[in-house]
Amino acid sequence: MSVNQKLVKVFEYALNQEQTGKSFFEVSIHRMGMGAAVSAFKRLIVEEQKHIEFINRILANLRGGAEVEPEKIREIVLEPTDYFDERSKKEFLGQCLEGSMIPDVTVFNTAWLIEKDLSEFYRRMADQADGKPRQALQMLSTWEQGHERFFREYRDKLTEVYAAMPWGG
Repeated sequence: MSVNQKLVKVFEYALNQEQTGKSFFEVSIHRMGMGAAVSAFKRLIVEEQKHIEFINRILANLRGGAEVEPEKIREIVLEPTDYFDERSKKEFLGQCLEGSMIPDVTVFNTAWLIEKDLSEFYRRMADQADGKPRQALQMLSTWEQGHERFFREYRDKLTEVYAAMPWGG
């Protein structure tokens, strides 16, 4: 298998994973009861779509016999997003105390695992690649690490809130 064919397989896998993550976020919105969480998930869906577009353009280049050219598709690159501002973070956690958010904890944990797995995949593939494919994979890894940190933070905070709740009384 040629280097180009291997790269196509790597980016096809990445595309499938990004599409799966986007679908998870779209379905999860309907499980979320809170405006701040829904808003964050909507922003993430937009970002996941950008990742999908980025990968599709890379695949089009590779399938056409061209090289990966991440600098030619920089308009897709997104700046890191602070999904909740400080006020929204406080409101979000405050609302956790007002009602049961066990579905939200589960969603945030699952989302964290998806993003963690994908960021690790991109990092491993970048370590095995050279040149521009490596650069593109590193960009994807960095984007996913931002999502991973976001979900880990909220998963940890929601778990902390539940651990401190007085159960049964």
